[in-house]
Amino acid sequence: MNHYDLIILGAGASGLMAALTAGQRGRRVLVLDRSNKVGKKILMSGGGRCNFTNLFVEPGNYLSANPHFCISALNRYTQWDFISLVEKHRIPYHERKHGELFCDDSAKDILDLLLAECERAKVTIKAACEITAVSAPTDARPSERFHLQTTLGEFRCESLIVATGGLSIPTLGGSGFGYTLAKQFGHHVLPTRAGLVPFMFSDGFKAVTERLSGLAVEVALSNELAAFTENILFTHRGVSGPAALQLSNYWLPGESIRVDLFPQENMADWLKAQKKAHPKSLLRTLLHERLAKSLVTELQALLWPELAETPLAQWTDAALEQLGGQLNGWTLKPSGTEGYRTAEVTLGGVDTTELSSKTMESKKQPGFYFVGEVMDVTGWLGGFNFQWAWASGHAAGLFA
Repeated sequence: MNHYDLIILGAGASGLMAALTAGQRGRRVLVLDRSNKVGKKILMSGGGRCNFTNLFVEPGNYLSANPHFCISALNRYTQWDFISLVEKHRIPYHERKHGELFCDDSAKDILDLLLAECERAKVTIKAACEITAVSAPTDARPSERFHLQTTLGEFRCESLIVATGGLSIPTLGGSGFGYTLAKQFGHHVLPTRAGLVPFMFSDGFKAVTERLSGLAVEVALSNELAAFTENILFTHRGVSGPAALQLSNYWLPGESIRVDLFPQENMADWLKAQKKAHPKSLLRTLLHERLAKSLVTELQALLWPELAETPLAQWTDAALEQLGGQLNGWTLKPSGTEGYRTAEVTLGGVDTTELSSKTMESKKQPGFYFVGEVMDVTGWLGGFNFQWAWASGHAAGLFA
C-alpha cells in the first residue's frame, strides 16, 4: 500500500495541479504535505479572494536567470485553460485592474476545485507529514526508484515531484526543504531572496512613513531596471502597496528608488504655470488640491521648508524647476525589505538550466521533477505566480 507511481511533496497550487493532471492519466498519485492543512497559501492569497490568474500572461511577466524556460509550459497550459476549469466548477469571479482575476466569494473555492479534481482522479493526499529522508538507490527497480522515509512511514515511487514552494511566509509552510533536496541530487540552487515584499526604512524617513501610515497614493515607482505605475501604501514600517511590491523584485540592498508623484505630468512646467496664475498663493495650498494634506505637509518639510511661507511670485524659476524635478523624481533609499516573513514569493531557486522546460524533469536524476515557486521562476504581482503554478504543475503532471 506504500508504493505509488508518483509522489508529490507539497499540497499547494503547483503540487495539486500536478497531482490532478497525473491522476487523470491513470497514475497512482500520493501528495504529502508537512502542514496540518493543505493549501494554506491559496486560502490567504488575494486578501482571501485568490487572484488565481491574469488575462494578460506573457513571458515578460516573469523573472528568471533563464528567461526562456517558462515559455513552453505557459503556452501548453494557458490562463484560458484555468479559467475554463474555474467556469466548469461554476465559481463566480471578476476582473480587477490590469487583467487580474479574483473569486467573487472566497479563495476556498479554488482550493475546493483542486481537491475535487484530485478526488475525481483518485489522488491520495496526506497532511501533517514530515519527510525525514529521500534516497534513490542505484539497485532499485525503476518502479521503486525513490524511497521516502516520513513520519507516516516509508513510501516508494517511480517518479517524485518537488512542489515545496520557497522560503516566503514560513507561517504558511514556507521552507528551504526543496532546495536541500535539489542539492542532494546534484542540482545548483541560485541565491534566494524575498520578492513581492514591502520596503522598510531606518533613517529619518521611517518617522515620515509612520505619520503617513494608511495613506495610499498612485505613483510611478522606479529604479534602473523597472518602473511600475500603481498605488504605494505608507505603513508603520515603510512603503508597501502594489507598486512597491512589484519593484521589490528588481531591487537590491543599497539601491535607491524614485517616486514620481505625478507620473502623467511635468511638474516643473505645472509649477511655473501656477506661479503665473496664482502668484499670491503658497505652494502647499495648490498641492492640497492634488495630494492628501498629510502628504503635502511632509513633502513641504522635506523639500521646501525655507520657502514654506513664500508666495509663488517670489520663487525663482530655477527653484520651481528643481522642486518640479523632485516631485517627478523623489529619491528614497530603503534600508531593506520586510523579508520572507511577509514576502509573497521567493526569488531565485532551483537552476532551470538543469531541468526540461517541456516536462520539468531533472536532467541529472531520472523521474525527479520540480514545479512552482521552488524553481528560479518568479512572476509579477497580479495572478502570474498562480499561473506559473498551474502551468508548471500541468507540465510535470503530463509526464511524471
